Amino acid sequence: MAVYAHAASSPFDTAAPQHAAWDEELVRRYDKSGPRYTSYPTALSFHEQFGAEDFTAALERSNQTDRALSLYVHIPFCHKICFYCACNKIATKNTQLAEPYLSRLDREMVLTSRHLDTSRSVEQLHWGGGTPTFLTLDQMSDLIDRLDARFGLSSSPDRDYAIEIDPREADVFTLRHLQTLGFNRISLGVQDLNPVVQKAINRIQPRVLTETLMDEAHRLNFRSLNLDLIYGLPHQTQESFADTLRQVIELNPARLSVFNYAHMPQRFAPQRRIKDDDLPSAEEKLAILHATIDMLTQAGYVHIGMDHFARPDDSLVVAQREGTLQRNFQGYSSHAQCDLVGLGVSAISRVNDVYAQNPTDLARYEQALDAGQLATVKGLRLSQDDLIRRDVIERLMCDMQIDLAAISKRWNIDAPRYFADTLARLAGAERDGLVVREGDILRATPIGRLLIRHLAMAFDTHLPSDTTKRYSRIL
Repeated sequence: MAVYAHAASSPFDTAAPQHAAWDEELVRRYDKSGPRYTSYPTALSFHEQFGAEDFTAALERSNQTDRALSLYVHIPFCHKICFYCACNKIATKNTQLAEPYLSRLDREMVLTSRHLDTSRSVEQLHWGGGTPTFLTLDQMSDLIDRLDARFGLSSSPDRDYAIEIDPREADVFTLRHLQTLGFNRISLGVQDLNPVVQKAINRIQPRVLTETLMDEAHRLNFRSLNLDLIYGLPHQTQESFADTLRQVIELNPARLSVFNYAHMPQRFAPQRRIKDDDLPSAEEKLAILHATIDMLTQAGYVHIGMDHFARPDDSLVVAQREGTLQRNFQGYSSHAQCDLVGLGVSAISRVNDVYAQNPTDLARYEQALDAGQLATVKGLRLSQDDLIRRDVIERLMCDMQIDLAAISKRWNIDAPRYFADTLARLAGAERDGLVVREGDILRATPIGRLLIRHLAMAFDTHLPSDTTKRYSRIL
C-alpha cells in the first residue's frame, strides 16, 4: 500500500494535536440541518412555471459561451433495494425493462441536441442511479453509441468519464467492457464492510467483491477510483467503522466519499425498514466522524471538504490547490465551467443561468417524450443576485475560503458592502473560531471546513425558515 506524506492542505493537520481542531460541544451546537449546496439556489427553489421552452432557450443561449459540456445519465434500475437508499430508483430483476427506457433516453438526446452546438467538447460524462451496472454489456454499448451519435464523445486523455458501480452486480469483464467504452473513472458503492451492518441495510457485500474489482481497475489503469462509505448506519460503532476504514485504507482508493446517513423514513419508504433503536446515538455518530477524519488524514488523504477525501496526487486535490475545483449535482469535480445536461428520469441540468429538472415519476417522463417534448417539469432562471451568491457559495465550498476582492472584480460590485448583512450573520461563527477574516480573505478554519455547509447558509437568501423537514443534518 502506498502511504503518502500528509498534505498541508488538509483541514486536520497532523502536525498539530488533533484535539486542537475538534471541539465536540462546538460541533454539536452547529450541527443543524441544511443544504449540501450541489446547486445554488437549491432544488427546493425550482418552480413549475419553468418548462421545456425555457430550457430549450437556455440551451441555445449557452452555445454563445463555447463552454464544454458535461452529460449526466440517470439509470433508475436496481436489482434489489438497499434500506438506507434515498435515490430515485426502480427495483426489478428484469433487465429487459431497461430497453424502453433507453429508447426514451435516445429521444431526449435527440430533442436536446437539436438546440446545442454539438461541436462543443463533452469533457465530462457521468452515469448514476439507481445502479448503472444493472444494464447488460450490450445495453451499455448501445447507450454509449447513442450518446456519441447525438453529442460526440471525447477520446481526450483529459476527459472525465465516470460510472457508479455496485460490486455485487459487476465483475472483471464489466470493467474491461467499461474501459473499451471510454470510461476512465469508477466509483464503487461499499457503505460498510461489517456483516452485521450489511445485513441491517439489506446489502450483503463481502470485501472480496470490492477488492477484486479494485485490483482489476488498477491493472486496467483507470485514472481514478472512488469508494463510497456511509457513517451513521444501524449497528455502527466507532470501533466497527474504524475496522472498515482500516480495510479500505489497505485497498488504497484514490478517492473516498464518506457520507452522513440521513434517516428520513417519512420521505423515503425503504428507510422504514431500519429501526431507530439500531442507529448510533448522536454522540457515537460524531465519534465515528472524528475517528474517520483522523484515520484518513493520518493515512495521507487530503480532506477536500465535507465528506470527500483524496490522495494528494488526485485531480480533485490539484484542482482545489489551483482554485479550479467545482461543485455540481455529482459532488466535487475537477472540470470547471462546463454546462451540465442531465438526461433521464429525475435528472437536473445546469446550463448557463438556469436549472431544469425532469420528473421523478417514470410514467410522466415517458409521456412527455412520447409526445415529442422535452420532459422538463420545473426549474429556475437565476437572477443577477443568485448568480453572484452561487459563485460565492461554490468558491467557499470548493476553496474553503472567499476572496472578496476577486468577487468584487469578477462581478463589478463592492463585495464587502454587498455582503455586509451576511458578514454580520457570520460574526458568531467568527467568534467561535469557524472562520477568520484576513483583509478581503474570509477563510474557514479546520473546524469550519467540517461545518462548511453552515457557513454557506449565511449567503443563502432562499433558505426556508425551517430547514429540519427538507434537509439532512450537516454532520
